[in-house]
Amino acid sequence: MTKAKLKIENREEGKNPRQLRSAGILPASLYGKGIEAKNIQVNAHEFEMAYRNNKDGEWELSLGKEKFNAKIQELQVNYATNEYLNVEFATV
Repeated sequence: MTKAKLKIENREEGKNPRQLRSAGILPASLYGKGIEAKNIQVNAHEFEMAYRNNKDGEWELSLGKEKFNAKIQELQVNYATNEYLNVEFATV
């Protein structure tokens, strides 16, 4: 099974999740054993395309020079609009 690769960024300060989503950015979080929890953001379109092919697989997340292997712990979806609201990644 191949890993989906996704570029992540630290979440912008001073913007709430609704503002991020309207700009095409998906709010997310990354946590796990041995790392400090991070509030991150990903490009919503890139995430959606990668998620279609890798629903239950591992993800390789790159934050600058750091790389994290993770799985999706929880994905929040607005089922009325099929819009992704938030994703939580847990390191493996």
